[in-house]
Amino acid sequence: MVQEISSEDIVSDLTELQNVLLANTSIEQFLHDLAVLAAGLVNGGISCGMTIGPRGRPVTVACSDPAAERVDELQYELDDGPCLHAMRDGHLVRIDDTADLKRWPRFEQLAAAQGIRSCLALPLVAEGKPVGALNLYARSAAAFGTAETLRAQSFARNASGAVTLALRLASYAALTEQLRSSLASRAVIDQALGVIMAQERCTQVRAFAILQAASQNTNVKLRDIASAIVTGVSGERPQPPPPFEDG
Repeated sequence: MVQEISSEDIVSDLTELQNVLLANTSIEQFLHDLAVLAAGLVNGGISCGMTIGPRGRPVTVACSDPAAERVDELQYELDDGPCLHAMRDGHLVRIDDTADLKRWPRFEQLAAAQGIRSCLALPLVAEGKPVGALNLYARSAAAFGTAETLRAQSFARNASGAVTLALRLASYAALTEQLRSSLASRAVIDQALGVIMAQERCTQVRAFAILQAASQNTNVKLRDIASAIVTGVSGERPQPPPPFEDG
C-alpha cells in the first residue's frame, strides 16, 4: 500500500518553517536552518544542500553539513547532475542507487566515493520560475520512496516561498547598503565643497567643478578626493552620517 503524506506532516512542516523564519534575523542563518530542517525530513543519514543559481551560476547557499556541500560542488565542477537538472528544468530528479551508474555515471561514481548512495533534488521556485534546488543525499540506497518523496515535494513547495522572501530581503539589504554608501559619499562631498567654497570664495557650482577636475586629473574617485580634503582640514577622517533608517 502506498503511503501518502498526512495533513499532520504538512502542518508540522509549515509550523517548523515559520518558526525557523521567525527565529532568524540573518538570511544566512535562516537558509542554514532551513537546510538542517530539510535534512530531517527522512530518517537515516541524510544531508541537504541548497543550490541557488544567480544568473545561471550555481552556488550552495546553505547546507546541513560539509558532505552536502562537497556533493553539490561535484556537480558544479561537472556542470551536470541531479541538482542542476532540477534547478534548470524545474522537475524533481531522483537517483535510487549511485552504484547503478545509470543517468550521470561520472557524478554517481564520485558521489558513491563520498558515501552517497541515493539522491533527491527538488526545484525551488520563485515567482513561477525555478531559481534553485533543494538537494537531499542519503548514505543508503533507495532512501527516497513514495512517502519520503511526497513529503520532500511538499516541503520544497513551502520552502520556495521562504526562499523567495529571503532573496527579496537580500535584495533589500543590498539596496539599503547602496543607499547608505551613497549617503555617506554625498555627505563627504558636501563637506569638501564647503571647504573649497571657503578657501576659494566661490559658489557651490564652481567648487564642484574644482573637485571634479581634481578627480579626473588624478584618476582618483570623487569621494576619495573629498575625503582627503576634509581630513586635511579637520585632522580626522570624515564620519559617516547616522543610519537613515533610524530616522
